[in-house]
Amino acid sequence: MIRHVVCFKLKEGVAAEEVRAMLLSMKGKEETALDVEVGIDALHSPRSYDLILIVTLESFEALERYQTAGYHAHTVKPYMHTVTETAKSVSVDYPVE
Repeated sequence: MIRHVVCFKLKEGVAAEEVRAMLLSMKGKEETALDVEVGIDALHSPRSYDLILIVTLESFEALERYQTAGYHAHTVKPYMHTVTETAKSVSVDYPVE
């Protein structure tokens, strides 16, 4: 299993709840995603990001398909580019047992 974690900084005025809903819409629509979790930052400290996305996938091959094909690549990713600040996301991908 692979865990894909992404933190996002949203553009000024973008509603975090709406973005959260879009990310959660992958449940049942993105076939490579075994689980999808989204959290909204509660502290709003200077070093905080606004949202975190945690996706569980079967393998690194599934992660590659997630990044390049299907609902995530063709619907969610383009949307996220419109609501996030340029170059304001970070990610970590790691194997889990």
